[in-house]
Amino acid sequence: MTDHSPSPSPAADRSFEDLVAEAAEVSVAGWDFSWLDGRATEQRPSWGYQRLLGERMARARAALDLQTGGGEVLAGLPRLAPLTVATESWPPNVAKATALLHPLGAALVVDQDEPPLPFGDEAFDLVSSRHPVKVWWEEVARVLRPGGSYFSQQVGPASVFELVEYFLGPQSPEVRSVRDPERARAAAAAAGLEVVDLRFERLRTEFRDIGAVVYFLRKVIWMVPGFTVEQYREQLRELDRGIRRDGPFTATTTRFLIEARKPGPA
Repeated sequence: MTDHSPSPSPAADRSFEDLVAEAAEVSVAGWDFSWLDGRATEQRPSWGYQRLLGERMARARAALDLQTGGGEVLAGLPRLAPLTVATESWPPNVAKATALLHPLGAALVVDQDEPPLPFGDEAFDLVSSRHPVKVWWEEVARVLRPGGSYFSQQVGPASVFELVEYFLGPQSPEVRSVRDPERARAAAAAAGLEVVDLRFERLRTEFRDIGAVVYFLRKVIWMVPGFTVEQYREQLRELDRGIRRDGPFTATTTRFLIEARKPGPA
């Protein structure tokens, strides 16, 4: 998604059926949201994750990027560590990340995002991850060298839940707080890591046509688990009417940045 406010969606004069059919067929491989340009916007966190990761990558000797998606974040850095490895589990992303990262000298390892990580103890001085589905903190601590750091931007609590609850109904307080940054701080500390930076922001997201909603829910599969157009067609149709009548569907995105260091000499 873009991080600015474009003119009205170019899809505004197209029918519901046309927009939904297109969004249901387009590829959702990788972690590139450019298909949504002009159709959805997402405000970006102020800290600039990719820039900050690039600064840390430039100092690293051995780096690991977990759940790399299509490899877009790593490929956008000015330079990689002499030894750079990424992991990914979803087959369409594996193919895309391999093609993108191998020419840059980075290896892609197919991993199921469950412990143990397929690496030896103290193998890396930098472990990173942008929007991980789950963090296995004990494994992160294990593969970090003393003095090494885990650096990550993560989805915060109840992110885009206006959209989630439109389809699934009100969620419990427990579900809404699952990704609380203070829980991440506690989990990092329990794994023996020292949190040296933790930041949190609430941001604005807009969906400007129903095709953008369908594409987003197909791509970010944990928002409405098992989402299909067929199952939610009537809710999609009603949401389409609301967007055409009232303007973009707005939601609150939450993000947090965490950096945790493994004690010991660098």
